[in-house]
Amino acid sequence: MLLNTFEPGKFAFSSESVDLYNLEEKESKGDFAKSKKWGIIGVPFDSTCSYHHGSRYGPTIIREASLGFEQYNCDFEKPLDGEFYDCGDLNVVHGNCKKTCDILEDSVNELIEANIKPILIGGEHSVTIGSVKALADWEENNDLSGITVIHLDAHRDIIDEYIGEEDSHATIMRRVHDLNPKELIQIGIRSFSVEEKEFVESQDNITSFLAKDLFDDFDVLLEKLDSIEGKVYVSIDMDAIDPAFAPSVGNPTPNGLHPVDVENIFEALGNNEKIDVIGFDIVEVASDRLGDITAVLAAKIVYDFLTLFA
Repeated sequence: MLLNTFEPGKFAFSSESVDLYNLEEKESKGDFAKSKKWGIIGVPFDSTCSYHHGSRYGPTIIREASLGFEQYNCDFEKPLDGEFYDCGDLNVVHGNCKKTCDILEDSVNELIEANIKPILIGGEHSVTIGSVKALADWEENNDLSGITVIHLDAHRDIIDEYIGEEDSHATIMRRVHDLNPKELIQIGIRSFSVEEKEFVESQDNITSFLAKDLFDDFDVLLEKLDSIEGKVYVSIDMDAIDPAFAPSVGNPTPNGLHPVDVENIFEALGNNEKIDVIGFDIVEVASDRLGDITAVLAAKIVYDFLTLFA
């Protein structure tokens, strides 16, 4: 059991809980990127949300929605039979984003020490930093210079401060960028400020794919994904998906991606033998209703990810 977590239920088809403190042999950090083992941590935190609260319930309803799937994934013609563990939910500090993310960083480090890769189920998007910081701590330069971050979102989330706060769902990719990623690839973007536009255009390590451009030419994105090499972290804000398919999110924005687009992105990454996906998060499902269609879609995305990468 991870420090600072409790178990409200498990994602479908997860293995029995792993004892992180009594493993006979822990792998070296050099082997971590090649690991096929994954650990899920729910992060029920939504204290900096600026529009629609409720993502603190996301981990619970996403897990419940996962129980409706068959173990055989017909979209990818293979079963979800890899090794992954549902480690429960983080004991968050409501109202304190930084302290919550610090606790999360410690918990993700516990997974990494056991050669288990992190999957976060949010919760608001600010929680991504807890996972990314832990991964950076294990890198040679203690930053993200060896890691490509793939970010699916309607928003850039790269403003330096939001209403005077540096730690926020609206600043999360700026905090990620502060850790010097090899490249930040933003997909599905369709809402941003002038400040964010100017910042992105001034950086050599940020690549953007606006949603409107992908409608005309999705292959250009697939070609980009095929060109990536090395370690990869994937962060998905559910508002990247059009609200026709995912209405229950923190900041719904029209004209977004189709769910099949996410499947195609996963398939492209799965076919790229030059990369190692080392972490994943899915955030901003904002509903407390079991069976919510946004939660069902989020559960399907986690299910597809695990089918391909576990």
